[in-house]
Amino acid sequence: MPAGREEEAEEFYSGVLGLTRVAKPAPLAGRGGCWFRGSGVEVHLGVVEDFRPARKAHPALRVLGLSALRRRLEDASAVITEEPPLEGWTRLHTVDPFGNRIELIEAFTPAAGGA
Repeated sequence: MPAGREEEAEEFYSGVLGLTRVAKPAPLAGRGGCWFRGSGVEVHLGVVEDFRPARKAHPALRVLGLSALRRRLEDASAVITEEPPLEGWTRLHTVDPFGNRIELIEAFTPAAGGA
């Protein structure tokens, strides 16, 4: 992420995606960036001086309630890219405030994907 934009990161990752911002360990806090935690996932955003967003490589975050999350993304004017479902999964792509691609996936049934 670009330097000095932690508030935007928190608005998106906490406010829209519903992750909890957690304190970075003291030895890393001075580097900027921020960390977020959800059920079974941590997202660590580090500051890069010559930042370029990840537009192809991306995390896939497994969610419950993709339609409600989609509405929150729409309310936040986030970019949403429709994706065809994969066997057992419905999904979409969005981007964070810095242009990093994120895939959001939800199992059609709780048993899909080894849950």
